[in-house]
Amino acid sequence: MLTRINQKIAVGLALISAFYLVLSYNLPKYPNAIIDADMVPKGLGFLLLFFAFLLFLDKKEETEAEKQKRTITRGNVLILLAVLVFILIYIFLLEIMGFLIMTALFIFGCSLFLGYKKHVTNAIVSVLFSFIIYGLFNYLLKINLPAGIIPF
Repeated sequence: MLTRINQKIAVGLALISAFYLVLSYNLPKYPNAIIDADMVPKGLGFLLLFFAFLLFLDKKEETEAEKQKRTITRGNVLILLAVLVFILIYIFLLEIMGFLIMTALFIFGCSLFLGYKKHVTNAIVSVLFSFIIYGLFNYLLKINLPAGIIPF
């Protein structure tokens, strides 16, 4: 039944999305929220499930060249582990430092680590993205993100 790599990956992604959806439906409800905090996780879970379904239906056969592209070198594994460490540091310090500071630092630091050389552009994008997302969640959706050491 699962003859192609896309089908195997699709089944794995479907299982992950099902588990994620179960956890999303167990999030607590807030009575005064217009849009509840579980809307985004549920939407992402269903989106992942939809894309897993599309991947499962994909009929494309894998060539030898594509199989070679799938091999991961030791250097790539170390880069992935370093980004994982960045993510864990971000998660650990998010409540303490706040969303704005940690998101800007995370985006800037990850981009810098992954080789992006335009530092001014990187800084502007990091800060603007953090402020826009913070504003959308806090003021438009009324979902409070961690303020941390910043008083607003």
